[in-house]
Amino acid sequence: MQQQDALRLAAGAAGRGLMLKLGLPGAAIAFAMLLLLGVLGAFNANEAMADEACGDRGSPQTTDAGSDSGSGKGQGRGGNLRRKQIKNAKIIDGVAKAHGLSGKATLIALMTALQESTLINLDHGHADSVGIFQQRAAWGPKADRMNVKKSAKMFFYGGQQGQPGLTDIKGWQHKAPGIAAQDVQRSLYPEMYAGQEAPARKIAKEAGIDLDRSGTRKEDEEEGPSQEPGRSGQANDRTGTGVQGLDGCYGHEPGTGAAGKKAKGKFSDGRADGWPKGVKNHRSTAEAIAWARRQVDGPPNWERLCLRFVSTAYGFGPTRQYRAIEQWQDTPARMKHAKDRHPPKGALMYWSTGAGRAGHVALYIGDGKIASNDIRRPGYIDIVPAAAIEKDWGSTYLGWTAPLFP
Repeated sequence: MQQQDALRLAAGAAGRGLMLKLGLPGAAIAFAMLLLLGVLGAFNANEAMADEACGDRGSPQTTDAGSDSGSGKGQGRGGNLRRKQIKNAKIIDGVAKAHGLSGKATLIALMTALQESTLINLDHGHADSVGIFQQRAAWGPKADRMNVKKSAKMFFYGGQQGQPGLTDIKGWQHKAPGIAAQDVQRSLYPEMYAGQEAPARKIAKEAGIDLDRSGTRKEDEEEGPSQEPGRSGQANDRTGTGVQGLDGCYGHEPGTGAAGKKAKGKFSDGRADGWPKGVKNHRSTAEAIAWARRQVDGPPNWERLCLRFVSTAYGFGPTRQYRAIEQWQDTPARMKHAKDRHPPKGALMYWSTGAGRAGHVALYIGDGKIASNDIRRPGYIDIVPAAAIEKDWGSTYLGWTAPLFP
C-alpha cells in the first residue's frame, strides 16, 4: 500500500507540472503514460515480493526462489528466501542422518515443509499451527515447534502427545513420498504434497543433500511394504498399536472390526429438556441431525475426523481441542453424563479407545442410533446403533455431553 500511495503522489505532482508546460491535451496523454508506468512498477514490485508470500496452511505459494542457474544465490528478496530454505533443509537432513534415516525420509520432510510453510520457520498459521511443519499445539510446546531441529524430530518420530511421526507409519519407505507426507500431516488437501517433490529435489541438490542415501536403522531396512499403499496401516502411538488421525479417532484401522466386545446395556432416548445455559451453536439440534443424515450420501471426507464431524454438524469449523478425549475432558462437569446410556437427541457421545489414545465422539440422532465416521466405511458417515462402537471397535463408553464446543 505504501508503494501505491507513493506512485499516486508522484503521478499527481508530475501531472500538475506537465499541465502547466504542455497544456491540458498534452498533459492528459503524459498523465496516462505515468499511470501505465505506475501500474507496471507496482506489478514488478509485487512480483519481486511473491517469493516471500505464504498462503493459507495447506496451500502456500511455494514458488521457486532460486536463480535460473539453480545455484541458490539469487539476488534480493528471492535470494534471501532461498538461503533460508537451504539452511532449513540442511537442518532437517541433519536430524534425519543423526537418527539413521534414509534420504527418502529427508525428501518426504522437505516436501512437507515446502507445502506447509514454504520451508520457512513461520511463527503463525492456521489456528495454533506454527513452525516449519505447521504443527498444532498438541504436538508440543511452541518453543519446540518453532525450533527447526526439534520440529523435524517430531515430524520423524511423532508429537509429544502420541501423534504418529513418519517412522510410525507402517511401510512408509515403500510409499509414494506425497502419500507418506499425508499420512503424518492428515491435511485436508492430501494431494498437495506430491506437487512439492520436484522443488524439494532441487533444494536438496543446491544444499548438497544426498536423497539416495540408505538408512542405517535396522527396522527401516527390514520392514516390508504396507498392505495398503496410500494408507497408514497401523501406527504406533507409544501405548500400543493402532491408528491415530488428525483428531485421533479410535484405536484401529477405520471400517474394520475389533474384539467383538459386548455392549453393556441398550441405548435409548433420554429427556430433551433443552441444553444448559451456555450452549450456543450455529445450528439447532434438529438442523445438526438433519445435516449429519445428509452426509451418509456424501463423499468420504471424514476419515479419522470424528471431532471435526460433530463440530461441523453444529456449524463450527476446527475445534480448539486436538483430540476427542480432550473435548470430553474440557466439557464442564454440569454438562457431562458419565456412563449414562439415555442421551437426548443431538448429544455428543464419547468413547475411550485405550490408555493414552485420543478417543472417539459421535452424534446421537435418536432411537439408540448415532451418526459416526468410519464405523462402516473409511471416510464415510453411517447411521448405526450406538452400541456398535463397543461391539465392533472394543471401545469403552464414557458418556454423553451437551453439544458444547469450548
